[in-house]
Amino acid sequence: MGGAPFCAAEGVVRAVPGGEGSSPHACIFKATDPEDREMGAAYELLAAGCPSRLVLDRIGARWSPTVLTALDEGPMRFTELKRLVDGVTSKALTETLRALEYDGLIDRAKTPSMPPRVDYSLTPLGRSLLQALIPVREWAEQHAPDILDARRRHDG
Repeated sequence: MGGAPFCAAEGVVRAVPGGEGSSPHACIFKATDPEDREMGAAYELLAAGCPSRLVLDRIGARWSPTVLTALDEGPMRFTELKRLVDGVTSKALTETLRALEYDGLIDRAKTPSMPPRVDYSLTPLGRSLLQALIPVREWAEQHAPDILDARRRHDG
């Protein structure tokens, strides 16, 4: 496969990011398919069916970054996570853990015992995402007062 990168989700040819006619929202990804790897396929973030949006939705889900951060301390049981992640409901934590496991960001290890023991831990993929989120968390911590001020101004 040659030529310009394409949005794999749509099969639409896109311009190379930074090239003439390119979208600033296109990005080159590290393909796993040998043919895609040769050409450096691209996703178009603003396309409705673009897989990168699914990933960003997971990252932006309410509890995902917090649970990933909690698991940076090491493997934890559900009750430990619930205690550590202040404000999360059991239902929300269960849904978040299932989604993170489904996406390969965490492992769920069940130990046969009485009662059964289940531990959650970061996968290498989850750990790499957590490292990418550190600058976002630092930005949020630095700019939280600005955001809170803007909200107060907006609310009048």
